[in-house]
Amino acid sequence: MAKPRIEVGTFGTITFTVRSARSVEARVRYRDWDGKKRLVQASGSSEMAAERALKKKLSVRVQNRPVDTMLTPDSLFGELVTYWLADLDLENRLAPSTRVGYEQSMYALAMPAFEHLTLREIGVARCDMLLKQLGQLSYSRAKRARVVLRLAFGLAVRHEVLPRNPLDSVSRLHRPASTPTALTPAQVNAIRAAIVFWQRGQSASGPKPDGKLGQIVEVMLGTSARIGEVLALRRCDVDVTTSPPTARIAGTVVSVKGQGTIRQDKPKTDRSRRMVALPSYTAEALRQRLAVMVDQDPEALLFASRNGTPTTTNNVRRQLRKVLKIAGIEGVTPHMFRRTVATVINDNASVNLAAELLGHTDPKVTLQHYIKRNELVNPLTAELLEEAFAPKASSDEDEGV
Repeated sequence: MAKPRIEVGTFGTITFTVRSARSVEARVRYRDWDGKKRLVQASGSSEMAAERALKKKLSVRVQNRPVDTMLTPDSLFGELVTYWLADLDLENRLAPSTRVGYEQSMYALAMPAFEHLTLREIGVARCDMLLKQLGQLSYSRAKRARVVLRLAFGLAVRHEVLPRNPLDSVSRLHRPASTPTALTPAQVNAIRAAIVFWQRGQSASGPKPDGKLGQIVEVMLGTSARIGEVLALRRCDVDVTTSPPTARIAGTVVSVKGQGTIRQDKPKTDRSRRMVALPSYTAEALRQRLAVMVDQDPEALLFASRNGTPTTTNNVRRQLRKVLKIAGIEGVTPHMFRRTVATVINDNASVNLAAELLGHTDPKVTLQHYIKRNELVNPLTAELLEEAFAPKASSDEDEGV
């Protein structure tokens, strides 16, 4: 019968050789993480001492070891979370805001349910139940939990801690039906008028407006850019001297715990990096902004705060809420300007052009989440049906019978 092979990460029988009256050598064949057996040895004053020294040496052996596999199926879920977050930091591919969001989602949504369980105890059924419970609260929570759990357990599978990812077999999440909303031209003009009223200081008390809000809104209406992308625009990103004028969307402003509000040198996705031709109203707003800027550095932010730091998205939202209250319009966020632009481009051109302007890879995303559905069916249908099915005068009627 063939001798069973030593498993990776284990060793065979320890042998001892007396080297002198005070020295014993312990030796063993250890199967390394690349599958090869290697001789490992250690010495001590006795067999027991030599064996202890050898086992200590084996316990920290990492030669050719592909990853830190201290995790086992019996490790607690919290150990996997720590291991996963460290791996994210090692890869260093995520934007800081995304990295923070992943950690917050994991600790807020998954950890309370799984923190006292080992990895082998967390199967498809437990994950499926958690997602269903979160889904009853909101689709967004369930979706965020599914994302981070799939990533963490996926790492455990890749590093051979678990045989399969339980998130691969959970039931599908169902997004609640929703209809994208967009502003009408009349509402856009009402918001513009309210901004002018507010910026002239004719509204409630507070710091005197500096004119940025109106310009930011015009840029959103002319580019479809997200609010963070607009706040990240620099002098070098805009050119209002060409025909047509252009703006390059190449970054975003994010607020990161421990770092404050910073300009991130990439937008939400790679496709979001784009050069946009500007309509006249947006180009004029940017000219006005450039004319009052003191900082002439090409890297200077167009919409920096009074002390030169990036303006926070929350600050813009707060100002916009004041303006909307003046205009008597409710339920409008900066993102609605993006949906408004998408709807106009789709209605007058195509969904593909709208997706290109918004920086979407898949037009289905644009259609599902950004374009307000036009309920009016082409009136041509009435003409076609009239021609096909309108009652005809009978021959008897024609003869006067």
